Amino acid sequence: MSVDLVHIRQVMAEADCLYSNAEVEVAIDTMAAAINSEMADSNPVVFCVMNGGLIFSGKLLPKLNFPLELSYLHATRYRNETSGGELFWKAKPEISFIDRDVLIIDDILDEGHTLGAIIDFCRHAGAKNVRIAVLVDKTHDRKARPDLKADYVGMPCVDRYVFGYGMDYKGYWRNAPGIYAVKGL
Repeated sequence: MSVDLVHIRQVMAEADCLYSNAEVEVAIDTMAAAINSEMADSNPVVFCVMNGGLIFSGKLLPKLNFPLELSYLHATRYRNETSGGELFWKAKPEISFIDRDVLIIDDILDEGHTLGAIIDFCRHAGAKNVRIAVLVDKTHDRKARPDLKADYVGMPCVDRYVFGYGMDYKGYWRNAPGIYAVKGL
């Protein structure tokens, strides 16, 4: 499959910046303070949802000032496309979280299919309490489960196709230093 880098560069050139790098960093600091306040004594297992949660986790984790165990999981519905399909597990967690508090760190809560499946997996595997931290919570009425809410949210986001800080456009621009919306999407 050949990638049209001209198109990929054009997407970034035309994108709308929704949140600057500085605004994202402030949101992460605020989330870290809340997590420190609420989870410091819980000895949690923290899961980074790959690949989207990688950059956000890398920014958030050094700001958490309590002991925790870190692992990752990789479940996706997108596979470098712009719309989701069936949930696909690329890597399930390898650390036990029976009777443990779990904090799942992900880039975005959109419709919630992937996060919902991950929460169900953790609860079924014996987690005592499951909390969710997302950098972006997309505002719309298409949530897969109306009761699915993130415990920690960096910032709300309009209902557009967004990328940056771990979120991608066709596998690209996860490294964008801010949150951007694709023109026309």
